[in-house]
Amino acid sequence: MEQSYVFMTDSDSDLLYSIADEKHIPVVRMPYTLDGKEYLDDNGRAGVEKDFFCRMREGASPNTSLLPTETYLDYFEPILKEKDLLFVAFSSQMSSTINNIYEAREQLLKKYPERKFTVVDTLSISGPMTMLVLNAHALYEQGKSMDEVEKWLLDNRMRSHAWLTVGDLKYLARGGRISSTSALFGSVLDIKPIICMGKGGKLDPVEKVQGRKKALRAIVEHTAEMIEHPEDQTILILQGDVPEDADKLAEMLRQRIPQIRDIRIQIIGPVIGAHCGPGTLACCFMGKERVI
Repeated sequence: MEQSYVFMTDSDSDLLYSIADEKHIPVVRMPYTLDGKEYLDDNGRAGVEKDFFCRMREGASPNTSLLPTETYLDYFEPILKEKDLLFVAFSSQMSSTINNIYEAREQLLKKYPERKFTVVDTLSISGPMTMLVLNAHALYEQGKSMDEVEKWLLDNRMRSHAWLTVGDLKYLARGGRISSTSALFGSVLDIKPIICMGKGGKLDPVEKVQGRKKALRAIVEHTAEMIEHPEDQTILILQGDVPEDADKLAEMLRQRIPQIRDIRIQIIGPVIGAHCGPGTLACCFMGKERVI
């Protein structure tokens, strides 16, 4: 059904390029820098993710940065010349990038006052954001209005989940999420944090367990506790170049929650991967409202 507005998102959703292509979802590409060279995240199109994590294991320290307002203008203006725009953005609590989106919107609405331009702050990133994007886009495909899709996103953004653990604490320390001392002792003791997408729109630590096996079991149990209607869902497992662990997690989830309709495994993109590092595993789904 032809819509009067365009549904758009950004690559920090980790929305796989093939899904975006199939559903004709325009995606703003977010930047990252590796070994002094800037790239744009293409959500798997070029297949650079495995090499990216290999280079991190070898000592590379990638960085991410904000997109300037001018770049957002380049993305948005061609659309607003023709149609209204609904932009589904990653969490405002994890970056100030959204301020540049708002600035671009303000400039463009002055230039095109007849247009409507709505920005939805998902308070999510990566897999939980993919869940919101795909569910909201299904409504868009059904012909729902921009106001209806926006309302669904705002009403359900606290129901998108990620429960995850990381392979090496040093990447969390580098990002300032834990101290370097905690990372050192945690690594020596094989301590694995369990982290979730919190109701404040950030990734919040929930508990610490010893060893990878206990970490996977904790993810499975938190998923079983929080998921709703698994028979109607495709759970997304995101992995930082640890496909065997991802397969193991999928097997554990199917044993614990046999009603799950399907599980899709996907490697994490470089923008998100720059902050969590190789070895990360996340289980993403829709469920009860976040409590943390």
